[in-house]
Amino acid sequence: MAQTYKALGVLLSYPTPVTQDLAPVALAAVEQEGLVPAGVRRGLAALAREIAEGDLYELQERFVWLFDRTRSLSLNLYEHVHGESRDRGQAMVALLELYRSKGLELSANELPDHLPVFLEFLSCLPEGEAASLLGEAAHVLSAIGERLDKRESAYAAVFEALAALAGEADGEALAAILAEPDDDPDDLETMDKLWAETAVTFGPADVGCPKADAMVRAMQADPKPAPRRAGAAA
Repeated sequence: MAQTYKALGVLLSYPTPVTQDLAPVALAAVEQEGLVPAGVRRGLAALAREIAEGDLYELQERFVWLFDRTRSLSLNLYEHVHGESRDRGQAMVALLELYRSKGLELSANELPDHLPVFLEFLSCLPEGEAASLLGEAAHVLSAIGERLDKRESAYAAVFEALAALAGEADGEALAAILAEPDDDPDDLETMDKLWAETAVTFGPADVGCPKADAMVRAMQADPKPAPRRAGAAA
C-alpha cells in the first residue's frame, strides 16, 4: 500500500491551516517511497512550499479559481464524464457502494468522485491494484495536467506525478477531452452557457465514458477489503 496517493490528495485539497501543516509531511511521504520521478518530485516540493508558506487567503482564492470555477479543471472525476446530468448522481452512488464494499466510509460532505477522496481510497489498496485503477482515469488526469501546465500552475506537478503512477493515457480518449472547451472563469457569458449544459461526454452521448466504466468494473472485480480510513483527505 502506497501513501504517495494519499499525500498527493493532501496537496490537491482545499487549503486550510491543517493542509498547510500537512504539506511538508505529504512531500516527505512522496520522497520516502520514491514512486514518482525525481524531476516531478522537485515540482511537488515547490508546490508544498507554496502551500505551507503562502498566505492562506491567497491560496484559497487561487484554489477556488482553478478547481471550483473552472469546469475543465474540476477535481470531481465524473464531472468530466457526465457533467451535471442525472447519470452522474447514479454513478456516484455506485462508486460509493464500491468504496463501502472495500471497507471505506466517507463523511457526509465528501463526494466519492472527488479526486483527493479517490486517491485516499487508492492508498488503502495494494500498489499494483491502485496503479491499475488510477490508469483507468489517466486520460482525464493528463488533460487536467496539460491545462494546468498551460496556466503555469504549480498544481500541474501533482498531475505529472499521477500520470507517472498511472502510465500512458489512451491517446484517443485524451484527445477527445482536450477537444472540449477549456473554459475561462473570467468569461462570464461563456461560463453561464457551459454550466447550463446538461452533460459533458467525450464520445458517443448514449454510452458515456468507457474509461470511467472500466474503472468501476475493475473496482468491482476484487472484493478484498481494504483498511478503514483514519481520517478524510479532502
